[in-house]
Amino acid sequence: MRQDPERRGRGLRLLAVLLLTLGLASPVTPSFAQAAGHVRVKIVKAGLLLGGGAGRGVLTYRGKTYPFRITGLSFGITAGATIGRLDGWASDIRGVGDFAGTYSSVGGGFALVGGLNGVHLRNEKGITIVLQGPKAGLELAANISQVTISLR
Repeated sequence: MRQDPERRGRGLRLLAVLLLTLGLASPVTPSFAQAAGHVRVKIVKAGLLLGGGAGRGVLTYRGKTYPFRITGLSFGITAGATIGRLDGWASDIRGVGDFAGTYSSVGGGFALVGGLNGVHLRNEKGITIVLQGPKAGLELAANISQVTISLR
């Protein structure tokens, strides 16, 4: 029994569409996927020309929480001391181990008793962290910062 060539061609096209649809619907493996994580940080910093700070935070990534420590130095116009609670997102995470590292930022801010703080950080693995939140204290800053995050 021979099959009609037109009917066989339609069957092959249907099979190709079905395979393509299944291929597009399959999930991307976690090792290649980039995801965002929620970041919450509490940091204390002080300085006069050269500033320093330390704190701790939590990264929530793919349903799990990862505590971390943060330390940093800044150089530029810095005067004062503040305590800040920052909240935001880390993007382009391929694996939680990539979150740890050295981040750099250029920025500034001002606080007199209370104010808002915002920072954009990026590390050598391409992860970007955007944080904002209230800070308390007295500070005037326009500086270059380097921040190191280590998972605990």
